[in-house]
This record gives sequence, structure tokens and C-alpha cells, in this order.
Amino acid sequence: MKPDSSDQPLNVTDSTENCVEGDTAGTIATLDEIEAQKGLLTEADWASLGHACGSAVDAPTMLAALLDPDQSVRTEALSYLHDPLTHQNTLYEATVPAVLYVAAILSDPRTTRTVDKDRHAAPGCMRAELLSWIATVANEVTDGSRALSQRHGYVLDDYPPAVGIQRIRPLLFAASLPYTEDTDRHVCEAALTACIPLLDDARLLHHQRPLIPLVREVLGTSELWQHRERAIDALDAWGEDSSGLEGQRDPFLFCDSDLPTNGSWAWLADPNPAEGYSEDPPF
Repeated sequence: MKPDSSDQPLNVTDSTENCVEGDTAGTIATLDEIEAQKGLLTEADWASLGHACGSAVDAPTMLAALLDPDQSVRTEALSYLHDPLTHQNTLYEATVPAVLYVAAILSDPRTTRTVDKDRHAAPGCMRAELLSWIATVANEVTDGSRALSQRHGYVLDDYPPAVGIQRIRPLLFAASLPYTEDTDRHVCEAALTACIPLLDDARLLHHQRPLIPLVREVLGTSELWQHRERAIDALDAWGEDSSGLEGQRDPFLFCDSDLPTNGSWAWLADPNPAEGYSEDPPF
């Protein structure tokens, strides 16, 4: 969605511009390169970067709170990722270093802690929530989002935050990939939802085939219809057979037919967030 005119000027500063160099060979970042992004918490010029509420000067404190021992503090920090860092699926200047930092802390054992849940939350621990947020960010720069943006007169390549996210997709993929085989089902599913939109990147296309079995066997059998739909859409887009997977094309049916029976929270996020915006896409 397009930011309000009161937002900060759209320029990507040096603190994020040199985070990750493009990898034309198609390889993905190393663990050391991912780990290095933790330094952005103190090294990025957050005050000069914008989010939905203006300057992101509050970002270092809120991002650090994702690992706080107090569950209520962690939950508030998680909410901060969704608003103001990606308010109504908008990408801002501060989104770029923030998602890099989130990718860097995925391996921290403290991300296995719980967070408070509401009816809009994805199931699982903080790590699953962080991976789901990476998926939210990655969804805004897919080929589908690009096409939708162009239909509405916007060009992703003219929007610096979108360019910044496109540029760092190999690093986000490298950080998310290890969790596609996590023993925690919710983490595994969230990691797959993060990897799928990142694989639109030409540098990562060759990673599609190894993920096909997991997309089919894990995401395709999820208790969440949104994940099953994601599996079907991905397999179809990759030219793979999605027969036998049970999707649910009408999102309004979930109220009666697809609520989890184990008391877990139903995730209501749209599997195709580029559709149904309340404001003009793509920002």
C-alpha cells in the first residue's frame, strides 16, 4: 500500500544499502553473514529511517525486546513488527534492516519462547511468528505483487524499500531454510511459507525442487487452510502436481469447517496478501 505523504522521505541509507551484495551465482548467504546482521541493531541509522509512524528511532529498543524474558514484552515487540514496521502490508525504509535483524536472531534459543496469542496470530512460538513475518515481507515483492502493482500504476522497482527487500532475499532465504525441517511443526510450516515467496528471486530458483516434497507433505497437510492453499499455489506455479491436496478457496468457510480441534488459534492471514487491500496497492 502507498504510504501517507507524512511518511519519511523514501531513501535507503548507507546503513542498509550495503547489507548484502547481490549473488548472481545463485548461492545463499553463510551463517556468518546472517549472524553479522545482528549488528544492525546498533549500527543502522534508525532515526533517519521511516516506518508508519514516522522516524524509526524506537526500533532498536523494540527489536531487542523480541528476546525479552517477559512474555508480554515479547508480544508487544512482535506487534511492532506488524505495525508500524509493515502497517497494512506496507514496506518502509526501516523494514529492510528490521527484517535482516529478525533473520539473524532466528537461531537464538530464546525465539523458542511463547508469545501471547489472539485470533489473528499464527500458531507456534516466537520463532514461528518471526518466520511468518518474514513471509509477510517477502510476499510484497513477489512476481505476483509486481504484476498487481503495475496494474494499479505503481512500479516496485521505483520504491526503495521494495528494492531493498528484493536485494536481500538470498540472505532471508538462507536464514529461513534450516527451519523447513524443524521438529516443531509450526516452525517448519512457517519456514516454508517464508521460503516460497523468496524463491521468486532468480538467484534462488534452483532451490525450488528440493523443497517440493516438504511443501507437499508438510504445508499441504497443515491444519490451516491458508497453508494448504499456499502449498497448492506454489506447486502449481512451479509446474508441479498439486492433485490430492485439499485447499479451501472460500476463506469465509473457515468459521464452520476449518477451526483447529486442539484449541490452538486459527491463523486468519490472507495467503495472497496482495489481494484485498483496503488501500491502493502495492504499498
